[in-house]
Amino acid sequence: MEQLAKKTVRDIEIEGKRLLCRVDFNVPLDKKSGIISDDKRIRGALPTIRYILDKGGKLILMSHLGRPKGVGYQEEFSLKPVAERLEELLGRPILFAQDVIGEDAKRKAKELATGQVLLLENLRFHKEEEANDPGFARELASMAEIYVNDAFGTAHRAHASTWGVANFLPAVSGFLIEKEIAVMGKALANPERPFTAILGGAKVSDKISVIENLLNKVDNLLIGGAMAYTFLKAKGKEVGISLVEDDKLALAKELLEKAEKKNVAFYLPEDHLVAKEFSADAEAIVSEEIGAGFMGMDIGPKTQETYSELIASSGTVVWNGPMGVFEFPSFAKGTESIAKALAEADTISIVGGGDSAAAVESFGLTEKITHVSTGGGASLEFLEGKSLPGIDNLEDQVKKKLLAGNWKMNLGSPKAGRKLLEALLVLEHEFVHDVLIAPPFTALADLLKLTGNSKIKVAAQNCHFAEKGAYTGEVSPQFLAAMGVYHVILGHSERRKFFAETDELIRQKIEAARSFGLRPIVCIGESLEEREAGETFAKVEKQVAAALNNLPEKDLPFIILAYEPIWAIGTGKTATPEQAEEVCAFIRTLCEKYAGKEVAGRMKILYGGSVQPVNAKELFAQKNIDGALVGGASLDSEAFMAIAKA
Repeated sequence: MEQLAKKTVRDIEIEGKRLLCRVDFNVPLDKKSGIISDDKRIRGALPTIRYILDKGGKLILMSHLGRPKGVGYQEEFSLKPVAERLEELLGRPILFAQDVIGEDAKRKAKELATGQVLLLENLRFHKEEEANDPGFARELASMAEIYVNDAFGTAHRAHASTWGVANFLPAVSGFLIEKEIAVMGKALANPERPFTAILGGAKVSDKISVIENLLNKVDNLLIGGAMAYTFLKAKGKEVGISLVEDDKLALAKELLEKAEKKNVAFYLPEDHLVAKEFSADAEAIVSEEIGAGFMGMDIGPKTQETYSELIASSGTVVWNGPMGVFEFPSFAKGTESIAKALAEADTISIVGGGDSAAAVESFGLTEKITHVSTGGGASLEFLEGKSLPGIDNLEDQVKKKLLAGNWKMNLGSPKAGRKLLEALLVLEHEFVHDVLIAPPFTALADLLKLTGNSKIKVAAQNCHFAEKGAYTGEVSPQFLAAMGVYHVILGHSERRKFFAETDELIRQKIEAARSFGLRPIVCIGESLEEREAGETFAKVEKQVAAALNNLPEKDLPFIILAYEPIWAIGTGKTATPEQAEEVCAFIRTLCEKYAGKEVAGRMKILYGGSVQPVNAKELFAQKNIDGALVGGASLDSEAFMAIAKA
């Protein structure tokens, strides 16, 4: 899985620097006393915190607590008790800010000494946090030099503190996230076999994507919980008054058929614990059938035995969702049997957060499981194969290629753009690189909704240099960032030619884009006349200098340069791989001049200019070509996929 190889705090220089670390301190508080009743989330962050302090860092921690709904300070949701408990656990003073991005927070962050820790007040006192407001993210980032995400439980949310900040600062993971993606990632990408997945919970609809993704990976799929009754009814079994999603019966049949075609052993309960009413006091009756007037409440003893035997014979087991109504003691036996089987088996056992993790803990078996995830929703989306924003935006250990499709002034109607994007989304699991599409402005909003947490990102084709104002027909970088767009193409040769955009104007746009966290794809290149006159390098150097000179050092890693020889755009002509590499290598030396060798090595340099399936492989094989900016071929899903596979 491509999102696994992320940089961690081990990969950065920490001494003397301020680090802004997102942690998950969303701990339960007793309503009357305000005392923390369970501090395991605080304890989970200690290894990362201690490492940063031991390496001479100045640490700023940020978290949310509860659901204060972004309406300002509320004492019951204050992180003050967390600061006090962290101080006890860490054995050193913890500074506490009375606000998040206000005067108190910024002053204390600025005055931090080496080895000191500052905890900001509850992020969710600000509505801008969950809205992923770029201005709020920028203010958070202004207090530090490095961003660390160690909150796996919120990694599936594109919030300002989990996604937005990483657009302004070098971004790495802490040890908690490192462990999550290492253990769960290996299980999905290269599991010890047989690979068994156990899924429970109430609804098939909650697990559709998980099941579909796992059918491509597992050997055995064990189903429990109320979702089992939908599958049983789809097979023609009587399920009494059990919870069933009748509108998902056809889908359940389809999933069963897919499992059969893929030779995945699909197990459903052989027997059940049934009751006449949904109540903790209801009489639990063991039955192989669910008769009229009865509802299934848990898997029965035969099923418990079968599932336990399968677990014992497996190399890897992933479990997400209880087998029954485990909150009621009479109907907790099925869930407990799975937990015990996992604890006793000689297998790699992974429990995917949420209710499953709570169940394992309630049975006192947490220490006997290989890995219990700290994130319910995040682990579920991980199992679905989705891209997790809070992880996706961290820096890669090994630089990935970037394939960007520029639709130009084509497919601007939502219907046309949607059709092409849907064709790509069907195949997105085949992408091993970063993929962007840049549709016209009219299609941005619709396609952003369609991509969601997919591996395909949406970019803009241009932006203005002003935040707002009397610029009829223009689009502000602020608007794009607020929409959830994080890449923008600037300085394209067609903009330079038809709209007389100068190097100076493009520089202004780059600065404006960076002020809102956008990642510019800056196009540079020479005309045929300039190439024939031997002016290629002089032209390219002038454009690169205009783009990079005087940019703040922290912004340079976010700049992507795209070499597009004008004579090869839309002409059918293409620079040979050697010609393209020669100029891209020269661009790399210019990046080193402005950014230094280390940062220049992280910056991406793309090639664009009649990139097609027939020439993509040779182009991508060049040392200094990190991907492509594709025009015409991006309008055809098959051609675009062929380039991606190259």
